[in-house]
Amino acid sequence: MSKKTLVSAITAALVVGAASTTFAAANPFSDVPADSWAYDAVSTLAADGVIDGYPDGTYKGQNTMTRYEMAQIVARAMAKTDIDKADKALVDKLAAEFAEELDNLGVRVADLEKKSDNVKWGGELRYRYYDADHDAGEDTTYNRIMFRLMPKAYIGESGWTANARINYSLDMGSSNNAGFDATDNDASVDLAYVEGPLFGGTVQAGRLPAFTATGLVFDDRIDGVQYKGGSDVFKTTVTAGRYRNDLEEAWINGTNLGDGFLSDSDITTDFYGIQFDYTPNDKLALNAGYNVLSGLDDPVRVGHTWGELPDGTWGKLPVYTAGSGIDRTTYGDDDDAQIWYLGGSYKFNNSLALQAEYAQNTSADKYDDAWRATLNYKGADVSDAGSWGMYAGYADLGLNSVPAPTYDDVSGGQKGFVAGVQYVPAENILATVQYFTGEDDYVEHGDNDAEKIFSQIEFFF
Repeated sequence: MSKKTLVSAITAALVVGAASTTFAAANPFSDVPADSWAYDAVSTLAADGVIDGYPDGTYKGQNTMTRYEMAQIVARAMAKTDIDKADKALVDKLAAEFAEELDNLGVRVADLEKKSDNVKWGGELRYRYYDADHDAGEDTTYNRIMFRLMPKAYIGESGWTANARINYSLDMGSSNNAGFDATDNDASVDLAYVEGPLFGGTVQAGRLPAFTATGLVFDDRIDGVQYKGGSDVFKTTVTAGRYRNDLEEAWINGTNLGDGFLSDSDITTDFYGIQFDYTPNDKLALNAGYNVLSGLDDPVRVGHTWGELPDGTWGKLPVYTAGSGIDRTTYGDDDDAQIWYLGGSYKFNNSLALQAEYAQNTSADKYDDAWRATLNYKGADVSDAGSWGMYAGYADLGLNSVPAPTYDDVSGGQKGFVAGVQYVPAENILATVQYFTGEDDYVEHGDNDAEKIFSQIEFFF
């Protein structure tokens, strides 16, 4: 046996041994599929002289690589700073794909990003249009363009970053570019926070995004602090701060104003939350948590129902959101919302998954629970042109259990069938169409049918 053959045999044995032990959960030595886009990317980088190929300095363009070999090549490319913009975009995309293998090699993607640029910029240009019909209230149309910038600045070598989100909103239905009033500024900074490692986890502080119950209960910003800690299998998130959803913000986000009032809650409150996430494998993901909104504002009218008026006649009665000490609110006399939730998802295979979430507000007298379940097929990946996904399901969002849900198809206080499809016509371009048909559930008498068609296209950069 030649020396070269012997060395190859020993190396192969070591690779097999390592793959069966250290990397049993996610094997970096498994082959990258022959039809993977990564090969074309590596070929382009090799032709441009950015990379040299295998660890021995060669590039065997016709050979199938393992993920570990590919990560070694990407690591060397990431260490270079004198490359053009197109090649750097390819390197960044490869680094995201092989992040786990790079981490095993001791290559920290975030550290290398800091060396190349102290401030990174991301963002999107979004066009959104929808039409919502309500038998029990006024129909609404939303027709707007939003330009969003999201800078991230690295704070020395500390591992901390300063983050922001800047929005510019343009009303396509009028000559007024302002978000809510002609005297308002067109641009707004709706997120500004620091993020970094602390106490074995990650801390965010400032005006930051909060997301609970996979978006069923809360997807909005708060002024406060958030801590995330744990492992890839079990994570804990603790959040505390102040939440305000005012009239202008609700309008900008497309909330139906009805008769000049919000159709969702107008809230100023203290917000506290804790969530546990359990992900034992690639198929199953579970979550459970508890949110408290304390010191809610006086009630805001959200619509009407039919009932007996104070004079004994039959007519329209106003429906109110939560408030303090006013008996007509649907929270009774309690000015707190105490919402617990649980849910999860299960992947039957690479194409089909079931997702469901349930929440209940134990302080509410009515409209006190909410749930949503969808069957999801495939999924759109903005980095993969031609990818697509679709879903169909049912939602019942009790108004007092979902202060800030994430959905674009259904709103708080509605129940009915939901469906949608997403498609990536080109890299970093995402087209979305969603549909809802059902009822405005808070309208207890008379016609309460509701329907919504939602469409959106996003250009990410």
